[in-house]
Amino acid sequence: MLSRIAESLFWIGRYIERSDGTARILDVHLQLLLEDPWINEDTACRSLLSVMGTVVASDDAATVTREDVLSRLAVDRMNPASIVYSLNAARENARRAREIVSTELWECLNTTNARMPRRLQVDKVHEFFQWVRERAALAVGVMDSSTSRDEAWQFFALGRAIERADMTARLLATRSLTEVSGPSWTTILRSCGAYEAYLRTYRGMPSARNAAEFLLLDRLFPRSIIFSIQRAEECMSAIDPREDRVGHSNQVLRALGRIRNDLEYSPISEILGELPHHMLRVQTVTREASEAIRQRFFPTQAEPSWIGETS
Repeated sequence: MLSRIAESLFWIGRYIERSDGTARILDVHLQLLLEDPWINEDTACRSLLSVMGTVVASDDAATVTREDVLSRLAVDRMNPASIVYSLNAARENARRAREIVSTELWECLNTTNARMPRRLQVDKVHEFFQWVRERAALAVGVMDSSTSRDEAWQFFALGRAIERADMTARLLATRSLTEVSGPSWTTILRSCGAYEAYLRTYRGMPSARNAAEFLLLDRLFPRSIIFSIQRAEECMSAIDPREDRVGHSNQVLRALGRIRNDLEYSPISEILGELPHHMLRVQTVTREASEAIRQRFFPTQAEPSWIGETS
């Protein structure tokens, strides 16, 4: 497969997953601000922008509001962390790989990009986030049902898995948005579509320990960090099946394996006690894995990135 095609498919997967994850995180954040009237909106919004990799100058005297967050992370066409940017970038990558991408996926991404609003009304934001999630699910479903399970599929799935691990880590990091408050675990589970799956697994109301354990370590739930990391490892092994007699020379598998072992063998109480730190490590590993993939398979291309993705 051409390097150009493989790279486009990898980033289509990442950008679709990024738009979906960003919509989920923003939905959680806005619900938090509505539910808790005592939370400091400026502090929470600055923290969220930081979690999403959008830097706000600390000496900026202006109060950062939820409208600012929506402007930067939802409809800003120049911010690589925004929903609109991600969906437009997915479409552009599909155009580059038009000879491989199915007509159905191309039409889906094209229609989504054409219908994207330029401004959001505050009372319509939840409907917008739901629409973004539905369009992302449609794009993934079209890809799932119309693509042979060859290298093209593996690169697409690899991009999605790496981005999903990163976005779930960012979502969990919002649990500590401020020193006093953060979204409840029930809210976080619902935002991941994990609430019913959690209830079937633990048969009780969410506790901090069990909810964090489910979203971090459950090997059967597709949005958990461990599931995403294992899926990325499987895709990487399918793309580059060489086996080393001693250790791993594959830098992608080495980075993913380290963080998987750290999470699986660390006590959940220790992870909960330093949740932002551990989630930052997950994000760092996804950047390292992405860079290793770029160097191994797309060496002549500049890496598409978003603000805050450089260490």
